[in-house]
Amino acid sequence: MGDNYELVIGNKNLSSWSLRPWLVLKAFDIPFEEMPIELRRPETKAKILRHSPSGKVPALKTGELVIWDSLAIMEFVADRHTDLPIWPRDPDGRAIARSAAAEMHSGFAALREEFPMDFVNRLGFPQASDAALADIGRIVEIWKDCRRRFGSGGDFLFGAFCAADAMFAPVASRFVTYEVDLSRFGDDGTAARYRDTVMSMAELRDWGDAAKLES
Repeated sequence: MGDNYELVIGNKNLSSWSLRPWLVLKAFDIPFEEMPIELRRPETKAKILRHSPSGKVPALKTGELVIWDSLAIMEFVADRHTDLPIWPRDPDGRAIARSAAAEMHSGFAALREEFPMDFVNRLGFPQASDAALADIGRIVEIWKDCRRRFGSGGDFLFGAFCAADAMFAPVASRFVTYEVDLSRFGDDGTAARYRDTVMSMAELRDWGDAAKLES
């Protein structure tokens, strides 16, 4: 297998799962080609199936290999680029980073449903269920805990940017889109500062600029 990567992604304004591995590749300066596929079109599924067996984005293609899940892509890239701190070097920090990433990967269904990613627009806080509000509270708790325990070396969850930050980047964007007042959910300012750190990344600004150009 070579190291020529092609990342199949959906619309940058909408596809939170595409953003996650894209951000890891960009932040760690790993070269790759983008293959954008427009979502929510009659032909979308068929187009994606040409590249991904799941019929969903993202998918990373390298040689004959296809990896079709965001977290699996990040793990694959971390395995291939062991010189890069894609996960924290500290074993304890790495274990918690993977735990937080896995919780984001499998959980927070109400937040996803009621606060869908819309990277460009500002929509105001919606009517939200108790489950969605609980999801926001739990995310604030995770961010505060990681920053307190592991964040002394920088402004991200584990000091330096890592894959866990990429997993939460679409959530940070949702909190901006829907004007979420994190102080309502137990934030002492830590989560808000972290949100702003993520959203100020040059890579995320580039993603947003591209999202604005989409039809």
